[in-house]
Amino acid sequence: MKIAIIGATGNVGRRIVDEALHRGHNVTGIARDPFKLSPRKGLTLVQGDANDPSRLGQLLVEHDVIISSIGFLYSDITFLVEAVRASGVKRYLVVGGAGSLKVAPGKLFIDQPDFPDFVKPEATKGGEYLSYLREIKDLDWTFLSPSALFTDGDRTGVFRLGRDELLIGMDGTSWISYEDYSIALLDEIENPKHIQQRFTVGY
Repeated sequence: MKIAIIGATGNVGRRIVDEALHRGHNVTGIARDPFKLSPRKGLTLVQGDANDPSRLGQLLVEHDVIISSIGFLYSDITFLVEAVRASGVKRYLVVGGAGSLKVAPGKLFIDQPDFPDFVKPEATKGGEYLSYLREIKDLDWTFLSPSALFTDGDRTGVFRLGRDELLIGMDGTSWISYEDYSIALLDEIENPKHIQQRFTVGY
């Protein structure tokens, strides 16, 4: 497939680029400074800004899939959706956040006493993104939330999937590596099971 990745130079974006290329897809890496990435076969680097929907929409034309991998505080979901619609591409995946996941009936992870204060602005905006997407019916969107800790790690291919509940491992921790998150995201692209839904991945 031909996959466009907005925010291709970030911690998660880089791993998604790697995973997509590993699987033989053609990737367009879009970022304000895309040349932070090394040129590789199958990778086209393009300068673009998530806050310029008209220009971004042009860059997204003729792709099969669009992935947004940018911080919620540094982008506007209405601009992103406008750009996706302008491109004519229907399949849109968003690198989500964990704050909006449930830890018990009626209780969100972001509302727990031990949720870090410095993360709350980003997590709050992520929840707003998800709410906005849930009202959209004309795009085949998917919002993939990581676990509580989202960090460097190994590409193991061994993880669990969930829907709206925070995944916690047998050791009491909730985490996923960027590398395994990228596997779950590309699996969803190649074999869609969560159209117009949020799901989550963790160990």
